[in-house]
Amino acid sequence: MKFLKIKNIPTTQWSSDRPLNFKPKIKTLFYLVFGLTIFGFGESLLIHSMIGLSPWLVFAEGIAINLNWSIGFATFACSVGVLLIWLPLRQQPGVGTILNIIIIAGTIDLSIYLFDFSTSSYFINLIVGSLGVILVGLGSGIYLTANLGPGPRDGLMTGLQRVTQYPIAWVRVSIEVSVVGVGWILGGTVVRYIAFCFWYWTGSGFWTSFCCKS
Repeated sequence: MKFLKIKNIPTTQWSSDRPLNFKPKIKTLFYLVFGLTIFGFGESLLIHSMIGLSPWLVFAEGIAINLNWSIGFATFACSVGVLLIWLPLRQQPGVGTILNIIIIAGTIDLSIYLFDFSTSSYFINLIVGSLGVILVGLGSGIYLTANLGPGPRDGLMTGLQRVTQYPIAWVRVSIEVSVVGVGWILGGTVVRYIAFCFWYWTGSGFWTSFCCKS
């Protein structure tokens, strides 16, 4: 359970030597885009499963319902909004920050448009949702270790971690409990939320630790 105590994003063979690197290696850029795409596709699988969403998706869905937006566009708007919270935390955006906003939101809407994995079978939906949670954690671990700047949500997480010095997993818990509460009030789906959140919260820590050993 050492991955629950990770306090810093580890360095891998594809990591950039600095977040503000606007001329990254092709390998670094590949892993960044690959991780973000996996993350976005994983989020879309949670939507397809209809049995529970990740915390930020609950929030985005609530906004989408009230403003008649697609979930992808609502996710995009949320990401831009979260960037404003970076100012007092003195977080610095990078290439990864910008691509995060674009790729994840785009992948969610594109996947929903191209595929339909939802069925009337709870068992199949459970498999689809579980795979989505795994892919979200894996994608997060890959793109964060590229070290080209965290996405808006993860920048908020790492910024608060730096200020508070609490483990990443526990900082994420605090943020996302608050986010899902607001999303639920707005009408977002919170079905079977607790079980999914356990794996979602610990997943980023586990896959970040796993990527470090790769």
